[in-house]
Amino acid sequence: MKEKLKRLIPSKRKIMQLYFAVLFNANLKGFVTGNIYQGNTKKICAPGINCYSCPGAVGACPLGSLQGSFSADHSTIYYVCGILLLYSLMFGRMICGWLCPFGLVQELVYKIKTPKLKKSPVTRLLSWFKYVVLVFFVFIVPIMYAFRDTPLPAFCKYICPAGTLEGGIGLLSNAVNESYFSMLGPLFTWKFMLMVSILVGSVFIFRLFCRFICPLGALYGIFNKISVFGIKLDNSKCTQCGLCQAHCKVDIKHVGDQECISCGECIDVCPTKAISWKGFRSNPKPSEKHKKLRTVTRSIVAVVLVIVLVGVIGYYWNQESTPNLPIGEENRGNQVGDLCYGYDLEIVTGEGVTTQTIDPTTTGKITIINFWGTWCTPCVNELPYFDQIAANYPDTVSVIAIHTNMVSETEPAYIASHYSNSNITFARDYIVDGMEGYYSTLGGRGTYPYTVVLDEHGVIVKVFWEALHYEDLEAVVEAQLAA
Repeated sequence: MKEKLKRLIPSKRKIMQLYFAVLFNANLKGFVTGNIYQGNTKKICAPGINCYSCPGAVGACPLGSLQGSFSADHSTIYYVCGILLLYSLMFGRMICGWLCPFGLVQELVYKIKTPKLKKSPVTRLLSWFKYVVLVFFVFIVPIMYAFRDTPLPAFCKYICPAGTLEGGIGLLSNAVNESYFSMLGPLFTWKFMLMVSILVGSVFIFRLFCRFICPLGALYGIFNKISVFGIKLDNSKCTQCGLCQAHCKVDIKHVGDQECISCGECIDVCPTKAISWKGFRSNPKPSEKHKKLRTVTRSIVAVVLVIVLVGVIGYYWNQESTPNLPIGEENRGNQVGDLCYGYDLEIVTGEGVTTQTIDPTTTGKITIINFWGTWCTPCVNELPYFDQIAANYPDTVSVIAIHTNMVSETEPAYIASHYSNSNITFARDYIVDGMEGYYSTLGGRGTYPYTVVLDEHGVIVKVFWEALHYEDLEAVVEAQLAA
């Protein structure tokens, strides 16, 4: 009975995994509203795999940020690489074992009672595949596209199961995002099938994704031996009995190598106590006084962690979903049929931000407002269609492309390179309380591209949540001209 009860009580590591999964997705309000949080903390990379597009995510994914930085300026690359280097040197793959939300998902499905596939020379060989994924999908392909001024986060787009689970399904499961289903195609089908295969495989194989595919784990593993925290082996005490390797569920050759996720289970099975935690002083025979002090310390830490988590959840729950509206805009709206909210947006050219402004609601023409970003592949792919509309209807249509403030420093160079003679008016969104001001005011939910069409009087006549083709834009323009 005691053994059964013991198995039901989660381990300290499981509790910490759950804690950080909630902490990194503390915007619980996002799951209710179906919106993606866009505040200031989204500029900070979470240590583990956690999709930026998850409605609860309050930080950025380190892999997505790294791939996106290749198309940004040097300061962004230095920042992202610096953060990743800091995480790597401090924790190595301890992040995988203790902090990664998708690692927790895999371990939970592995608890389903089925026959399990044990590690073998084949799984050890497969563990090197994640380095292929790291080199090809995280570095080579994104860098190749960065030279073409067409950002492509290849791993996020074609592989990442956490993105499909947290971002894709997380958004589609909310009724408010029903229109997103029209955007689904072969790519989502592929990623959904891949995600299901990985999760089903994780029922039979411990941490299948982490061991064989995850490029972030591959990157952290390179620093395992020199990280400040993690698992260490005292060779003077080691008898080479092999119990640690036999007990470990991942493909280590020795304790603390590049495959070790620092779960700590080997510490309990080592007969000579040769294995311990790096960064912590070991005391094999603590006194009663030391035991009491340790209990008190752990209790205090636990209380502090709970208070922090409750405070963080409360903070994000009370964040306004839309910023303060410009003065005089209180009687306007962001739904079809509403008089659209107006704002004087700074115009951007190939030389940078100008002193000129434009209000999309006062052009006196049919106005197409397109929210985009140079880092957004669908945005970049559809922009030529907006350019074509602007060229074909110069007297009756105004196209305003509003760049997100995310990686906005890339906008002028992109305009100069691709749209120096375009009839599109390029502008830049403003920030209110850490959020994209005009985008949020017009009902943006954190996904791009997003397009709003106004008639000559500034009334919203059409909203598009998906990437568009020329025919889509032409149809709505012709319908307004015929009205």
